[in-house]
Amino acid sequence: MLPRDPSQPHRTASPLELFFDLVFVVAVSIASAQLHHALSEGHFLHGITSYAMLFFAIWWAWMNFTWFATSFDTDDWLYRVTTFVQMGGVLVLAAGIPRAFNEGDFTLTVLGYVVMRVAMVTQWLRASRSAGPLRPATRRYALGIAAVQVLWILFLLIPAGPLQIVAFVLFVLAEISVPVFAEYRRQTPWHPHHITERYGLFTLIVLGESLLASANAIIEALDKVESLGPLIAISVLTLVVTASLWWIYFWPPHQRAITSFGRSLRYGYTHYFVFGAAAAFSAGIEVELDVLTGKSHLSSIAASLTVTIPIAIFLLAIWWIAIRENADRVVNTVVPSGAVLVLLDPVLPIPVTLTALVLVGIVVVLVLRPPVASSRIDKA
Repeated sequence: MLPRDPSQPHRTASPLELFFDLVFVVAVSIASAQLHHALSEGHFLHGITSYAMLFFAIWWAWMNFTWFATSFDTDDWLYRVTTFVQMGGVLVLAAGIPRAFNEGDFTLTVLGYVVMRVAMVTQWLRASRSAGPLRPATRRYALGIAAVQVLWILFLLIPAGPLQIVAFVLFVLAEISVPVFAEYRRQTPWHPHHITERYGLFTLIVLGESLLASANAIIEALDKVESLGPLIAISVLTLVVTASLWWIYFWPPHQRAITSFGRSLRYGYTHYFVFGAAAAFSAGIEVELDVLTGKSHLSSIAASLTVTIPIAIFLLAIWWIAIRENADRVVNTVVPSGAVLVLLDPVLPIPVTLTALVLVGIVVVLVLRPPVASSRIDKA
C-alpha cells in the first residue's frame, strides 16, 4: 500500500468509490426525511440539532475514506473487503437514524460509526507498513482515530440533555483534530483533481436527493389538493433552484482551493455545511409541500425559511471556499448578496419564487464573468 502519485494524469474516481457512495445515498436520504418530519411538526430545535449531529457522522466517515483513498487506494482484494466493512457500518448507522431522531437513542448510530472508523484504523495500520517517511503520520492517524472511538462509546453512557450536547461538541473537536495531529510534520499526498471530483460527486448525491424528495412528495400529494397549479409551480421552481445550485457549485476550478494543507482542511471541513445544507434543502421543499396540502400547520413564513436558510448557507459556504479567490469584484458581490436576498423569500405568497429568480440571476452573472486566471486573482 504505497502512497499514490499526487500528479498522476487522468486520475478519476474508481468504481469502488462510486459503489461506496451508494450507501451514503441511503444515509443522507433517511437523515433528510427525519429532518423533514421534525420541521413539518414544528420541532425546529430538536430537528436541527439531531440532524446536525447525525449528518456529522455521515460526512466525517465519507470524508475520511475519501482522503485516505486519494493517498493510498490500492484497489486490491483486502482494500475492497475493508471498504465493504465500512459500507456495512454506514448501513447500520443509517438504520439507527430514526431511533436517534425520535427517541434520542444513539446506540445503533454509534455502533455503525465505530465499525466504519475501526475499519479505517486497519487501513491506516496497513498503509504504515510500506509508507516509508509517511509512517509516523499513518500511525498517528490510527492512534488518533482509535482513541476517539473510545470517547464515542462512552457517549452512549451520557443521558440525553445539555450534557450530551456538550460532550458531542467536544468529541467532534477531537475527531476533526486527528488530521491536524497526524499530518502536522509531514502531509500524506493528495491528488487535487481526484479529491475535488469526489466532493463534486457527493454534491450531486445531495442535490439529487432534493429532486427525488420533491418528486415523491408531489406524487403523494396529487390526490390531496384541489388545484395542481401550486404543486406544478413548486416543482418547476425546485428544479430551477437545484440546477442553479449545481451550476454555482461547479463554476469555480475547485482544485485551486486545496493547494496547501491548511487550505485543504478549510475546503474539506466547510463542505460539512455545503453537503448538510443541500440535503436540508430537500427537507425544506417537502415541508413547503406539507403546508400546501394541509399536512403541516406551520406558517408560510416558517415553511419558506426551511428552504431559504439551507440555500443561503450553501451559497455562502461554496463562495467562501471555492468561488471567492477565483472571481472578480462583481461575482464576489453578487454571490454573498444573493445569499442574503434569498432570505427575503418568505415575504412572498408564492414559495421559492424569489429564491429561484435570485439564483438564476447569480448563474447569469457567472456565465458572463468566467473564473479569473490564478495569476490575475490578486489584480481583479
